[in-house]
Amino acid sequence: MTFAGKHKPAAQAESAEAASDGEAATPKVKRGPYAWFGTLASVVLILASLFVLWKLSEEITWAELHKAFTEVTNRQLAEAFGAVAISYLFLTCYDALALRQLRLKVPYRITALASFTSYAVSFTLGFPLITAATIRYWIYSKRGLSAAKIAALTVIAGFTFWLGMGVVLGLSLIIEAGQLASLTFQSIGVNTTVRLNQILGFGALGSVLGYIAWVSVKRRYITVRQWQLELPGATVSFSQMLVGIGDVCAAAAVLYVLMPEGMTLGFTTFLAIYVLAAMLGIASNAPGGLGVFEATILIALSYLPRDEVLGSLLLFRVCYYLVPFVLALLMLGTYEGLSRLRRRRAANDP
Repeated sequence: MTFAGKHKPAAQAESAEAASDGEAATPKVKRGPYAWFGTLASVVLILASLFVLWKLSEEITWAELHKAFTEVTNRQLAEAFGAVAISYLFLTCYDALALRQLRLKVPYRITALASFTSYAVSFTLGFPLITAATIRYWIYSKRGLSAAKIAALTVIAGFTFWLGMGVVLGLSLIIEAGQLASLTFQSIGVNTTVRLNQILGFGALGSVLGYIAWVSVKRRYITVRQWQLELPGATVSFSQMLVGIGDVCAAAAVLYVLMPEGMTLGFTTFLAIYVLAAMLGIASNAPGGLGVFEATILIALSYLPRDEVLGSLLLFRVCYYLVPFVLALLMLGTYEGLSRLRRRRAANDP
């Protein structure tokens, strides 16, 4: 993936889009000699995290885990599911902003269906480039969107996530630099200074603001194989940043409200831990960051009873992943059933 500053002629762009829609017309991309490194790194990260998770869980009994899991209050569950709803509502805006950038008009109900179901399924099953893209193509192709447009939509939606993640991480590191330094020393014995956390925070925040400034100067393009994608300008990018922030904060709030009573961390400090755990989980390529995410949270919150934290993590999986996943499957089944019914009625009409 390379960045380019010039736009292809219209005829060339159209032919490139047509070529990208057909597998036969798309040239094969040669894998570099180090293409295996990313896969190997992901496997190592997963195995190391599972080992850490196993070591941390050795002293936890099923009775303790069951107790932690069942002691959650109705109020906590209500607040957690409220935050889940808010997070997935922001996720629907990912696709809405991408469609706006691509100058495509799709009813919001269809956008919300495609976005919610694709994220709910890919979060649980993993492999988002396959699972999420398949569901998006299934829904959007019926609205006349080509495979190239759907691929572009997916790329732009990804930018929304990372813009929000970068801002939240940066602000958390800056605002809670002292608290995070103390927590890091208590958890893993590494003495990170307040200044280092602030430098990392300003670096993350500066990267996001630098990107927005970069796309504000003139039109920017990503060249992928034979087609070019125009990156969102300042207005859409700023909207992406706000939507991403809302999504990340709401998702973190789901786990935060489910945490045991003994947790004394403020929400901004917890945000930094959550974002770090989520980023490591994404790097592992495991479905939902399974194992990697939990190990990071358990290490960071090592001052709390492990059985209670693990119970909260399992409940978080149920609320944020399992319930939306089941709901998404029901919605997809209903959508396909209604579509078939409408087609059958249209075929029988004189």
